[in-house]
Amino acid sequence: MVRISIAREHGNILSVIAHYYELTQPRIIPLLLVVTAASMWIASSGKVDPMLLLWTLTGSTLASASAQTLNCIYDRDIDYSMERTRHRPIPSGKIEPIHALIFGIVLAAASFYLLAAFVNLFSALLAMLGIVFYVVVYTHFLKRHTPLNIVIGGAAGGMSALVGWAAVTGTISSTAWWIFLILFLWTPPHFWALALTLRDDYAKVGIPMLPAVSGNIETGRQIFTYTVLLILSTFLMYDPLQITGAFYMCAAFILGAIFLQKAWAVLENPNNQTTAHNLFTYSIYYMILLCLSMVVDSLPITNQLLQRIQQM
Repeated sequence: MVRISIAREHGNILSVIAHYYELTQPRIIPLLLVVTAASMWIASSGKVDPMLLLWTLTGSTLASASAQTLNCIYDRDIDYSMERTRHRPIPSGKIEPIHALIFGIVLAAASFYLLAAFVNLFSALLAMLGIVFYVVVYTHFLKRHTPLNIVIGGAAGGMSALVGWAAVTGTISSTAWWIFLILFLWTPPHFWALALTLRDDYAKVGIPMLPAVSGNIETGRQIFTYTVLLILSTFLMYDPLQITGAFYMCAAFILGAIFLQKAWAVLENPNNQTTAHNLFTYSIYYMILLCLSMVVDSLPITNQLLQRIQQM
């Protein structure tokens, strides 16, 4: 009987941990960390201090987890009404809002301490600004009031690029803002592709996502427009800004061509949910691979190999 009781208690603890882990929406975090890492690699010319990278990514993870937790608290009413989010920890009753609030504050405090103590104060302040922008500006002011919510809200994700750059240099340069711009332009086609598949859910709870307000055809047009702007912005990192090299340019061209093809498919048939979901899924891989190409491009060994190839 004692063993059974201990096993149940152990199972309950693991279950609680799993619920709090789910509250942070962990699937979103890796993408932001890749952007942060890419910014750090470019800022350090491919020579990132491993410990600095570790502390920065850890602090950024906690900041993102805090933002997502606080967002779940605020959105618990609409999460309960939407089929996709109904089973999240708060609307399903697995976690009380007050407990989630404490958890979110603790995560933010831990993020600030780690970044301020082991990275620098500026990166810590930027991480906190990212939390405030996401929860207050996007979730409170934009999400429920304007179809431009995602367009402006993309700045919250772009903060990860600024945090990464500040972690290495203690400042923010024009290059950091350019990486910020790329993520800013990527967010609308990424999220609107998902919104096309969830149009009825958003309309049901009164969230003015573009498909619910302007229809699928206009959303398809906007997705394609922002995709073109995104791809152009990635090319400009190579020429004329000369932030990156030939390896990145080749990767950006291939990845951008595929993105453009998928966005065109949505433009031609915006009512096809499979096509929209394919674009949404690809957009995630696109940003991850684009950032990884920035990392590889910044490495000294890559530059040496390209120089040897040019000399042949």
